[in-house]
Amino acid sequence: MRLARRLAAEALGTALLLAVVVGSATMADRLAGGNAAIALFANSVASASGLLALILAFGAISGAHFNPAVTLSEAWQGGMKWSDTLPYAAAQFLGAFAGVAAAHAMFGEPYFAAATHARTGATQWWSEFVATFGLILVISGCARSRPAITPFAVASYILAAYWFTASSSFANPALTLARAATATVAGIRLEDVSGYVAAQMLGAIAATVLVTWLHSPAKTRDGIHQASHPANP
Repeated sequence: MRLARRLAAEALGTALLLAVVVGSATMADRLAGGNAAIALFANSVASASGLLALILAFGAISGAHFNPAVTLSEAWQGGMKWSDTLPYAAAQFLGAFAGVAAAHAMFGEPYFAAATHARTGATQWWSEFVATFGLILVISGCARSRPAITPFAVASYILAAYWFTASSSFANPALTLARAATATVAGIRLEDVSGYVAAQMLGAIAATVLVTWLHSPAKTRDGIHQASHPANP
């Protein structure tokens, strides 16, 4: 029963996240009058704010991953059972598509529509690698040092990543695949999804390896392990 509650939280949280991302992108596109900077600003602020609220709401139940890359990294670092990763990912993917449908319903769009927005190329893939790499580092680092501020740090990073990456920071395989089902400005062509997801997973792997090493206990000369500390690096 406890796993069922966690999966429900992941599905609902991911659905609401996609509704925020796709819905705010659609609203911004309609209201910005062709000004791409204003549209991106509105979309980024709404997405980061929504993400913060959702992490605070669901974090105590499921950890508020809403992202298969985060789930796999968490399992790798020993924060959850490997056997829970597949159910988590399934809930996240299902929730993501439900969120797209919910956003479309609010704006009078078909529940699902094939995306036509081209997002491909080395700059886009590198952007997704960097965005996901940084996301995992922020989550893992803050969870170890100052867990109470992790939701705020994650939301701040995502807000920044909308602007410093060429891809506007998807950094989430479930979100990426679901956005292939929207013909709005938030979409990504289905044929471009694999490149994004591959870059995201490579970024997550690289960050997990690095953060595991950075936070590994130091070994003294007598073989006793000690946690790293500013006074004892």
